[in-house]
Amino acid sequence: MKVAVLGAGAWGTALAGHLARAHDTVLWARDAALIGTLATTHENARYLPGVSLPRNLHYETDLAAALDHASGDAALVVVATPVAGLRALLRAMRDLGRVPAHFVWLCKGFEAETQLMPHQVVAAELPDHASNGVLSGPSFAREVGQGLPVALTISSTSAACRERTLDAFHHRAMRIYTGDDVVGVEVGGAVKNVLAIATGISDGLGLGLNARAALITRGLAEMSRLGVTLGGRAETFTGLTGLGDLILTATGDLSRNRTVGMQLASGRTLDDILGALGHVAEGVRCAQAVLAIARAHGIDMPITEAVCAVLFDGVAPRDAVSALLRRDAKAE
Repeated sequence: MKVAVLGAGAWGTALAGHLARAHDTVLWARDAALIGTLATTHENARYLPGVSLPRNLHYETDLAAALDHASGDAALVVVATPVAGLRALLRAMRDLGRVPAHFVWLCKGFEAETQLMPHQVVAAELPDHASNGVLSGPSFAREVGQGLPVALTISSTSAACRERTLDAFHHRAMRIYTGDDVVGVEVGGAVKNVLAIATGISDGLGLGLNARAALITRGLAEMSRLGVTLGGRAETFTGLTGLGDLILTATGDLSRNRTVGMQLASGRTLDDILGALGHVAEGVRCAQAVLAIARAHGIDMPITEAVCAVLFDGVAPRDAVSALLRRDAKAE
């Protein structure tokens, strides 16, 4: 099977390495210097240091060539850009006249300017395209790059897209589950990052494991309320892309969003944290969009509101926690 991965960040690189162990795979990025280094060293030292990539993984800086590699009904394109880069990449595909027959995206969050979910961005840019979907689940790029076990979900309304994604990814230590609740999967992937920042703040303040458990549980309730209101199914939020991804991102030491929360609790500024991180922390980008959507629909999301207060309104982390604790008692 021929596969093209568009985007050579940590996650795109890790998945390209996995794919290349079973398929004819190309990894594309605009950065010629990065691609040149990858081809020479077989390691993405910038985003995934210490992880060796298969020698048969191919590299490309020409988007048209990468898309040509994975053209046709038996191939798959994997879009591994952040949400902020999704629309531009879709337009580039269209302008080149090389929209793939089947593609999936990996990004998690809402588009900042429009508050749209990724599938809505895809529908706006490629309204006649049907065989596409989102691949998501509890996963750290480093562990996938090391070949450790992981389970992901491909969610698509297209049976053909689900089949191609299974063919591409379901091998070695990676298990793929299928579904068609695209909205639920995308809401889970977006909101869990915001909640991971909250959990990082709690842990950074030394509030204990009881507080962590409460935040995860009540955060799941927030995620579910928003997701069901937007059209997702309740059961999705107890699966891999809801509860599973939330647990991993809120508790795992490799979580960038959790790291942001912990460092905010230590007194560092957001600009300083993001500058040193060197990777995208999607929870920061989409927190305001999540809160705006919740307010527009009259949905109560106090943990998300507290995170936004710390990130953007200058509220001290400990004061945000105190405000949560002062909330009136209510039925669960």
